[in-house]
Amino acid sequence: ITEPADPDRKGYSFAGWYADRNLTDKFSFTTAITGDIILYARWNKESSYEAPGSGSPASGVEVLVNDKAEQDGKASVNEEGGKTVITITVDEKKLTQRLEQENNDAVITINVTTKADEYVTQLSGQMVKEMENKGAALEIKADGAAYILPAQQVNIDALSEQTGNSAELKDIKVQIRISKSAQEKSRLLKESLKNERFTVVVPPVEFTVSGIYRNEIVEINSFSSYVERIIAIPRGYDPAKITTGVIIEPDGTLGHVPTKVVVIDGRYYAKINSLTNSTYSVIWHPREFKDAASHWAKADINDLGSRLIVDGTDRNTYQPDTAITRAEFAAILVRALGIKTSPERRTFTDVRVSDWYYESIETAAAYHLISGYGQGQFGPLDKITREQAMVIINNAMKITGLETDVQAEQLEELLTAYADSGKASKWARSSIAINLQAGIVTGKPGKMIAPQDEITRAEVAVIIRKLLQKSDLI
Repeated sequence: ITEPADPDRKGYSFAGWYADRNLTDKFSFTTAITGDIILYARWNKESSYEAPGSGSPASGVEVLVNDKAEQDGKASVNEEGGKTVITITVDEKKLTQRLEQENNDAVITINVTTKADEYVTQLSGQMVKEMENKGAALEIKADGAAYILPAQQVNIDALSEQTGNSAELKDIKVQIRISKSAQEKSRLLKESLKNERFTVVVPPVEFTVSGIYRNEIVEINSFSSYVERIIAIPRGYDPAKITTGVIIEPDGTLGHVPTKVVVIDGRYYAKINSLTNSTYSVIWHPREFKDAASHWAKADINDLGSRLIVDGTDRNTYQPDTAITRAEFAAILVRALGIKTSPERRTFTDVRVSDWYYESIETAAAYHLISGYGQGQFGPLDKITREQAMVIINNAMKITGLETDVQAEQLEELLTAYADSGKASKWARSSIAINLQAGIVTGKPGKMIAPQDEITRAEVAVIIRKLLQKSDLI
């Protein structure tokens, strides 16, 4: 049976077809039909309450294009599983016309001023495509949180293929959700805190994007570049006691995501950049290693330890002057970038599934950070040299957006300023020059690059921190 087009009803938004009068059994159009049936439409009344704050639209939703108010969005309120859910829609015809008048890279802001547990912004696939063609981004602001999503990151054409070749863009619904995390995620976060010295600064907030066509839902869980989320810090809280944003994994473990504290209109916010969708929180987790107390890299080591990027050989010991392995370097960089994959196959024959570093190395390979020695070998337990590390950092710069182009004449000029530049391998020279130009690596005393030297744990902390800082991620 073919699903009919959504019906219209003034003052209401359509919420699906149900098989029973009480609207508890949602009907699936894949169900085999053997006789006449009656379906019941579910409607959500569009809100007409007054939103808090002077000048707020009656619907509690304001739509702006490049900070200029264009229209009031429609907001329907529904109770789902004990949660108040606000679903926001816009007049897409008017919005498309407005976009046509703007230059590329416009920002469409949807500002929701009414409190709820979950906010769902819904656009058609065609609207998302129009935004993508103009290089536009969608910014959703609700209850102290914001999600800035470039339309191209939805990749609506690929989404259309996933939902079926017969799907027209106008029939696909794209939903962007910001929600207070479910109790289970909050419980898992509390469990993680029992064994660590964390302070939770803000409760978990979940961000999701999905495409819906008929009864099929496709989750968009990863992006090709960093997507920004902003979470308000409670008023009166000391911003100096914020370490980082974290992602809360399904098992409750925490992982670093690049985060910096910013001030917007006099209030502090955590700006979180991530390549995935998930549940995020903000923590205070001060960490100091005793054996780095008088070390030249003390600030870098302790900052990365506090951010859950590096760990010590025990709680208080970092061993800053010890050389690091290729596996350890890959693991630190993956944590620093806040990336993770679920490996489907082994990339390297000398990296076993049972190895502690297996997932980190597979993630690094999936993001094209590493390629190994060739012939399926990575050498995970080999000590990594400075030039090898700089090649991998150069690859990471492509992910963080810190790409820089070094012409041949500039390359030689940068390298010949160092006495031992002739020792650099041919395959590493360009990457070394790019690291030098970006200021991530500054060389050793005596104007030395030391490309063949093993890189130390302290040096790794310094270059990883510089990568994130110069990429404006922390």
